[in-house]
Amino acid sequence: MTFTTRFAPSPTGPLHLGHAYSAILAHDMARAAGGRFLLRIDDLDQSRARPAWEEQIYEDLHWLGLTWDAPVRRQSEHFADYAQTLQKLQQIGLTFECTCTRRDIEAAANAPQEGVPTFGPDGRIYPGTCRALNHHRDAATCTRLNMGKAIEIADRFTFLENGPQNTGPQTPSKHHMLEQIGDVVLARRNMAASYHLSVVLDDAATNITHVVRGADLFEATPIHVLLQTLLGLPTPIYHHHNLIRDNNGKRLAKRDDARAVAALRSEGKTPQDIRALVGL
Repeated sequence: MTFTTRFAPSPTGPLHLGHAYSAILAHDMARAAGGRFLLRIDDLDQSRARPAWEEQIYEDLHWLGLTWDAPVRRQSEHFADYAQTLQKLQQIGLTFECTCTRRDIEAAANAPQEGVPTFGPDGRIYPGTCRALNHHRDAATCTRLNMGKAIEIADRFTFLENGPQNTGPQTPSKHHMLEQIGDVVLARRNMAASYHLSVVLDDAATNITHVVRGADLFEATPIHVLLQTLLGLPTPIYHHHNLIRDNNGKRLAKRDDARAVAALRSEGKTPQDIRALVGL
């Protein structure tokens, strides 16, 4: 299969240096291998996505000298695919509907009889409150994966990490999946899917062979590989790169407008300057 990477920004704010690093790295890896570099617009959250930010993404990437193959894929055009997969998981008994709010989960975590769950890729680990309550899906519920049932079916799964940290084969244990991740959300309230489900389906649909993304998403990767295993989808090779941080060591976010690619461009920086700033 052709070496294929992707860059998948959300059109909810300006691209900053961290985005530039991830995009350039994925682009250069694909081109060096004679492969394909794809662009995906992760506009799953339609309440925050803006056409103006999407246009800015295209402009910034072109200015950086990056080119992509095939049409741009938008998550908002594939909600039916996510719904179909959710239905499939529901039919084999791997999901349940949950009415708990973040406040409810926090309260349960602080209740002595529940113990105090730790934090995982989705924040506070879910205590299982609605797991056996048979709620029907509606605007007040989110859909969660029943992790206990899922890992019994998947049993054992592995992925290869070739980033600068945790390099080599990774085999998450059942204990890790249950105690450090738990019943993750697969579809949020009034949304077609969560990040976890959509990214798995999108990567498979576009034949991504190498996922290049920030180290902050390494902890979410076992969720994605579990879903790939349950759905019979191929597992890419993962490369979680180091994060670009500000002078205080804090990870860059979209609110860091001073580090936005467009702002640096307006200051007279060149694409070569951007590469230098991110250490490429």
